[in-house]
Amino acid sequence: MLKKSLALLKQEAEETGTYSLKRSLNGFSLITMGIGVIIGAGLFSLTGIAAANNAGPAVTLSFLVAAIGCAFSALCYAEFASLVPVAGSAYTYSYATLGEFFAWIIGWDLVLEYSVGAATVAISWSQYLVRFLSTYHIYLPPQLVLSPFEKAQLSDGTTVHGYFNLPAVLIIILITLVIIRGIKGSALFTSIIVALKISVVLVFIGLGWQYINPDNYVPYIPENSGTFGEFGWSGIFRGAGVVFFVFIGFDIIAAMAQETKNPKRNMPIGILGSLIICTVLFGLFGYVLTGLANYTEFKDSAAPVAVAIAKTPYVWLGQAIILAIIIGYVSVILVDLLGQSRVFFAMSKDGLLPRLFSHVHAKFKTPYKGNIILCVFISLFAGLVPIRVVGEMTSIGTLLAFVMVCLGVIILRKQQPNAPRAFKTPWVPFVPIMGIVTCLLMMVSLPLDTWIRLIVWLVIGLAIYFSFGKKNSKLNSKSSP
Repeated sequence: MLKKSLALLKQEAEETGTYSLKRSLNGFSLITMGIGVIIGAGLFSLTGIAAANNAGPAVTLSFLVAAIGCAFSALCYAEFASLVPVAGSAYTYSYATLGEFFAWIIGWDLVLEYSVGAATVAISWSQYLVRFLSTYHIYLPPQLVLSPFEKAQLSDGTTVHGYFNLPAVLIIILITLVIIRGIKGSALFTSIIVALKISVVLVFIGLGWQYINPDNYVPYIPENSGTFGEFGWSGIFRGAGVVFFVFIGFDIIAAMAQETKNPKRNMPIGILGSLIICTVLFGLFGYVLTGLANYTEFKDSAAPVAVAIAKTPYVWLGQAIILAIIIGYVSVILVDLLGQSRVFFAMSKDGLLPRLFSHVHAKFKTPYKGNIILCVFISLFAGLVPIRVVGEMTSIGTLLAFVMVCLGVIILRKQQPNAPRAFKTPWVPFVPIMGIVTCLLMMVSLPLDTWIRLIVWLVIGLAIYFSFGKKNSKLNSKSSP
């Protein structure tokens, strides 16, 4: 239960040498990184699902409710990021407020979320790439786009088994090389991708707006079916739970604190700025989507955007959306891998993981050894395991981290009320308490297998902590006689 003092964390943030990271990110870079991971393929699928099954045209209100729920946690993250500008995000914040044991649990759980997330997105990216290329009569061998546990039926009726999902592996390797080259290059790469993604979203909104049928908004809030969550106001809140996971990603910005110029100013700008921009874009996107087609038409549709685009003369926009998904997935993988390596970097510096994870490249000033090891692990996972086994990018670990950060703000306000804070969360303890309640409700709504996966992973993590981490903890050794 040993805790890191704020003085020690600030000392770590200012250190230089073999285990220090290069500060090259500004507020704009952080905003683009946040947008890069928040705007993913989920926007193009979950919006239609929430409209068809829960909220109807009022899915725009669902986005607003979800954004407010995220804002509670974002405000708490912004305070910590300005107060403790050190790599590690929620792991570091928990270390300062709740102690090493809880910090390990959060750090280890974030490792799972980022790894599974990156592998899942890589597999899905591969599938979208195959679909995109097939429209131009470019066909990749099915054996090289499927895992060994998957099979495909060819046009002549024969069935073939996959060998290796080569595109998924190649995209992981490519993005790892970009990350190793330096955080500045990664930020520039993300900025270009974000510009393309935002352009496609804005084009959809701009071109689709003139074909909106006002009758599709009547009734704006469909009458409840008699079941909680199926339309009416309860449907709006259930829809908020569905689209909430589209917003998750801003927390990864906090993991970049030690590579940010003037983090006390720029971290709150990055966290809150990306959340505000995405909220506006998502609301407009949902409004146009449900205006082009009646929300009932999105029922059982895997591609609701295609249904909406069919109401316009712009058929080419469908291909542009698929291209946007492919591009969007690239930035999601990049930020996932960045966040993953920075959490490992922080845990390694504290002695809880082997030191090689915090060894920084002499020229690029990035934790390249950790990047390479993670690349191998995640590449094998993406290449050999089918997407149904890897599962959805569930966010239970991220939500648990949100709870810890919100709780940490309350604790630190009590323990060290006079600590200099460049950004202060307003209305404490109301805001962090609402953040805790919101996240716990989201966690309870997640399926049982997600909880089982979390528990199994935590058991493995505790075994590593008590066999290696606790013995090699730098803080623990300093406190020993």
